[in-house]
Amino acid sequence: MNEEQAKIVALQALAYLVGDEDTLQRFMDLSGMDGADLRARADDPAMLAGVLDFFLGNEAQLLEMCAATQMAGEDPGLARHALLGNKYDEWS
Repeated sequence: MNEEQAKIVALQALAYLVGDEDTLQRFMDLSGMDGADLRARADDPAMLAGVLDFFLGNEAQLLEMCAATQMAGEDPGLARHALLGNKYDEWS
């Protein structure tokens, strides 16, 4: 997966995230980000990788997001790797 494809996957995950109030609130609580941060950093590969990490950290939530967005289950992990590789730096 190239970086452009990875950004598309991550933006689909972000769109799903902001469309689900409970999931969005959990993400904001865990990340310390708010809606303004999400809008301002929507094109930031590190923030997009953080959104993917959020879903990758909870299999049930990951599978729900993948089903809702008609995304293959392996796409979020591949996209995360394409965006940042093996970097585990703080993204928020």
